[in-house]
Amino acid sequence: MKFVSVNLRVISSQNFEQLKYQTLKHFWGFENFRDAQEEIINAVISGQDALALLPTGGGKSLCYQLPALILEGTCLVVSPLLALIKDQVFQMKNLGIEAEYLSSELDDFDAEVIFNRCKDGLTKLLYVSPERLTNQLFLKNLEEIQVSFLAVDEAHCISEWGQDFRPSYQNIKKFRPFIGKIPCLALTATATPKVLQEIQLKLDLKNAFVFQKSFRRSNLNIISDKISDKYERVLNLLKYNRSSGIIYVRTRKEAEELTHFLHRNQIKNVDFFHAGIPVKEKNAKQNNWVKSQNQVLISTNAFGMGIDKENVRFVLHFSPAASIENYYQEIGRAGRDGAESYAFLLWNEQELKNFDQILINQIPSKAEFQKIVTYLYSTFQIAENDLPENVFQLHIQKVQNFTKASLAKIRNVLNFLHHQEIIYYNSQNSLSSLELKVSPEQIELLPKKDAYFIELLLRNLTGIATHKVLFSEKSFSTKIGSDPQLVKERLLELQKSGHLNYIDGAQSSVRFLQHRDQRAIEGKYWNLFAQIQKNKIQKWEEMKFFVKDTDFCKMKMILSYFGEKNAKNCGHCSVCQQQKESVFGRDISADILNVLKTAPANVEEISIKLNYFSKENILENLIHLLDSGKVKMLNFRTYAFNDDYKAL
Repeated sequence: MKFVSVNLRVISSQNFEQLKYQTLKHFWGFENFRDAQEEIINAVISGQDALALLPTGGGKSLCYQLPALILEGTCLVVSPLLALIKDQVFQMKNLGIEAEYLSSELDDFDAEVIFNRCKDGLTKLLYVSPERLTNQLFLKNLEEIQVSFLAVDEAHCISEWGQDFRPSYQNIKKFRPFIGKIPCLALTATATPKVLQEIQLKLDLKNAFVFQKSFRRSNLNIISDKISDKYERVLNLLKYNRSSGIIYVRTRKEAEELTHFLHRNQIKNVDFFHAGIPVKEKNAKQNNWVKSQNQVLISTNAFGMGIDKENVRFVLHFSPAASIENYYQEIGRAGRDGAESYAFLLWNEQELKNFDQILINQIPSKAEFQKIVTYLYSTFQIAENDLPENVFQLHIQKVQNFTKASLAKIRNVLNFLHHQEIIYYNSQNSLSSLELKVSPEQIELLPKKDAYFIELLLRNLTGIATHKVLFSEKSFSTKIGSDPQLVKERLLELQKSGHLNYIDGAQSSVRFLQHRDQRAIEGKYWNLFAQIQKNKIQKWEEMKFFVKDTDFCKMKMILSYFGEKNAKNCGHCSVCQQQKESVFGRDISADILNVLKTAPANVEEISIKLNYFSKENILENLIHLLDSGKVKMLNFRTYAFNDDYKAL
């Protein structure tokens, strides 16, 4: 084997310090490290196991990316989400760092190219899912790759008590002896004390350095707002917004509808973002937001992972997140530069009840679960112990027609099978794939119409003669001067004739990654699925308590949840502000008058201009101002400064 321990690398401490800061400056443009970053990097370089708990915005990724550049060989990064992996690799390449990823969507040709680059020492970071650690082809290739160290991102996924539990993380402990005495760095942004213990045990971290930063964000003001008309609230907030922010919504439809509503009301610096947008358009929207000083993105939680934008001044949750972990991670994207920032949380009782019902409706019974999985195998004619190589087009409506289960239940099961790498489920708009099934010699024997079209494919799609390629029907049709729909129809005809394999990227598709094992599906996988659903419900109940509670400081509740004892109140969340007002009965009449001297305003607008002061306290003060004649009402909602009041 070619594995080399980092302890074998000889470098003087003086040269190492210089190299460390040169690398930081050259690739990231920073002069100094944040918080515990340098200590974590030093631990990795010295060959020690380490566990880093750094909340969102703490710069976790740099802790393994920088030592990967300094050390010889390739750093192996284990990460659970393909979307997150792609984001990380995209960012690394933009910085000029050699990084690659392996996933089930890549064909053998692409995977071989990546393996060869690692063997040649060109690739410094190789990202993989935890499921790949048991793949025999991967293990065979790894024997010829020099591994510098192992980084386990999102390490909390190893815990059975989280909503992100990935049983494949258990593979890491068995995998570690295979790569020899290579240090392991485990990283997470959200973990309770119980989960931290579990990480150390299940990753077999030996005498590990543990780096834990407080979850307290003193510059973050959490404003929880029980409100019925959320659209009006967001409109009022953005009327006075001159900064960059993120608004999180539950669905793609909600993201688009809220954006259109704001555009109709002359709020132009907003755009929507979700997983259903084509990749090119997504990248353009993301780049525009990253570079802008006042752009606001309205997004599902598909947005934000791995993106380091320091000047985000607010994060608004149009609806509560699914768990406190998710919520804290998402609000952590605001105020990374340390400047004052806001986290808004909008909610109402009916919505909480609706989400209770949505969660229940997403969870199939055991019989429904088995029926959905069995349909997948039977519709594509896969017998017990079979593993087809093909990618299949999946029509969700047909699954529903057969199983009579709701679309929500079907998608829940498909996503579960995808996360366990039983299947690769592609539910998003992506590039289509094409693979020729005829040799160049056979093309001449085909009907003229078919032969001509295949010749067009060969001339315009590089590599199609030897392996499966990804392509865009739109780009191809532009090259040959045709219509994309006509191109699709011709491809389907040629597929029916057996001349090629074609998967339409605009539709769902599925590829089977494990042999069919009905006993495992009915036993261990159903039990695992049921446990994950139970965890989801428990996490939601904890989040509901956080949302509805009006007695405890919001930041203190978060700190307590993550195991920080004797935490003090933040003094500026909506609960702390309300408690101050009830104790001191704060008089803000002068502040209100200053606002109204500028222009008439309603209670919402006054609240926003006074740094999101509570509307109840503003109303109390407005009543006194109306009684004294200092303020007048223009209509039932709008207040104005009374110029006729002589005593002012």
